[in-house]
Amino acid sequence: MPTERQTADVDEFGAWMDEVASALAWHGGDAEATIRTLLADWKHLGEQLALAQIATGLGFTRGWSPCPERQDEVTT
Repeated sequence: MPTERQTADVDEFGAWMDEVASALAWHGGDAEATIRTLLADWKHLGEQLALAQIATGLGFTRGWSPCPERQDEVTT
């Protein structure tokens, strides 16, 4: 019988697969177009983060500063 943790992992994997399937469906199943779009979005968000870093002062954010590095790990 699966444990609660295993069930949660399966549910999380299912949600992740739904996101992948949705992204692929948006591009008519074209994996290359999906990857190109995700990379373009990543580049755009990185540029927006850089602008946010410049625009916000440490006093405004009480010492917090945006960080371009991910704090979580993506599993494959």
